Amino acid sequence: MTVADLSSLPVPAGQKQPRQLQPGHQPSDRIFHGTARTIGLVVLGLTGAIGLFLGYQSIPTFREYGWSFFTQTAWQPELNKIGIAAVLVGTFEVALVAMVVTFPLALMFALFISDYAPKWLKSWLVSAVDLMAAVPSIIYGLWGFFLLMPHATLLARWLSQYLGWIPIFKVNTDANAAVWQQSAYTSSAFIAGLAVAMMAIPLACSVMRSVFDQAPLGEREAAMALGGTRFGVARTVVLPFGRGGIIGGTMLALGRALGETAAVLVIISPAYVIKPNILEAGVQTISALIAGNFGDATKAQLSALLTAGFVLFVITIAVNSVAAAFVRRSRSGAALEI
Repeated sequence: MTVADLSSLPVPAGQKQPRQLQPGHQPSDRIFHGTARTIGLVVLGLTGAIGLFLGYQSIPTFREYGWSFFTQTAWQPELNKIGIAAVLVGTFEVALVAMVVTFPLALMFALFISDYAPKWLKSWLVSAVDLMAAVPSIIYGLWGFFLLMPHATLLARWLSQYLGWIPIFKVNTDANAAVWQQSAYTSSAFIAGLAVAMMAIPLACSVMRSVFDQAPLGEREAAMALGGTRFGVARTVVLPFGRGGIIGGTMLALGRALGETAAVLVIISPAYVIKPNILEAGVQTISALIAGNFGDATKAQLSALLTAGFVLFVITIAVNSVAAAFVRRSRSGAALEI
């Protein structure tokens, strides 16, 4: 028997009419859901508009160069040689170095803030992480150029000296020479990746920490009651629950690393050559290519730069889509859905 059938039954004398059930949200809830839905649609529309604009501007370049735009390494518009093969490789090299540094540091720092830091220190650390995320990227670029590069050059030489048998750590110079060629180790993908990592760490750490804080208190207390240590609770409760936050924070940091412009442009020395040597000077990324050539570009060159931006846009959307799929399948991602 349904609610409608019950409401139609006769009411005995002396009894009040049953209160009619009103399913649905309250007006405030409906306003909130409508506002959130509208904002989401606006953001989706803007993202789609950006993609359509870049895609439309890319038509002349694809029509002129075809697939050679992805296989050509040189960027010489005056000779009608335009390609982003080397630029794509450089973009992923810088992002790879940044993520190798970002992931472990962000994970450990987020876990420390969530489970190990005392209460009086936790608020200060959270504020410090948020403050680091708000620092302009040009500041990180200047920091990387003037302060980080002299020390990172020594580290790059050490890696080349003892791990040069690995292709990515090989530099085409004698690392054991008494007077070693310092310029061969500067302005590399390695140093740019370290600077980008300093910008990506706060983003990843903030997402991971916020998810770790939502781990069920009952499960934490149950693990402690069974004799678990703090590390055991983190390993068996917090980390499995926060898998979605770990993936989401890492992918968010990867998106930042792929699209970083100012800091990379300050540090790197542009070179349009495909090489796996991340310690060697000379690299170029898509965002730095656009920023460095946009001002004096002709109409055809501008179309090529916008095409490179469209490729970066597609890569970023693909990375975020993969991250969203993993987050939705995880426990913490399901718990955070509205």
